[in-house]
Amino acid sequence: MALACAAPVLLLACSPKKPEFKSTDVTGAAFAKDLKLKDHHGNVRTMQDFKGQIAVIFFGFTQCPDVCPTSMNTMAEVKRLLGAQGDRLQVLFITIDPERDTQALLKEYMASFDPGFLALRPEPDEVQRVASDFKIYFKKVSGSTPTSYTMDHSAGKYIFDTESRVRLFSAYGTDAATIAADIQVLLSAA
Repeated sequence: MALACAAPVLLLACSPKKPEFKSTDVTGAAFAKDLKLKDHHGNVRTMQDFKGQIAVIFFGFTQCPDVCPTSMNTMAEVKRLLGAQGDRLQVLFITIDPERDTQALLKEYMASFDPGFLALRPEPDEVQRVASDFKIYFKKVSGSTPTSYTMDHSAGKYIFDTESRVRLFSAYGTDAATIAADIQVLLSAA
């Protein structure tokens, strides 16, 4: 009887230590299972294309006055902080405004932050499905003219491990050092 009671304790002692993250651990969530979008070069991408890398996905639009460029700058700093491991980071920006965010505009926008970052562009009729797959909120907000609208949207980032599994959610405003530390934990476990 004593051996039967001790067995669960022994199993726990042998199990690997669970990584400690500063971002929210969402391991097991089913995001991006069917992601299939064109990038700003016109290539169709799926999450399998990024196996072996850490992929960070967030949603936005190029006309965004503050949240999106701040997130892009943060991710450029994360890549810098990772040093040589920065080559294993793939930032994926998914536009929620494909009506204005053309392939050419997205290419220019990505280059202004890091030439290795990729923008993914759903067709206008795909945006809602992709946003729903990630539990992302977005809403078009009218402006003074038909083309001067803005977009309200969720601003967090999803971090995928080297096996293309979603692992972490990093809230908007999380500093680059914190995100880089979490990515290093994921890379060390790969």
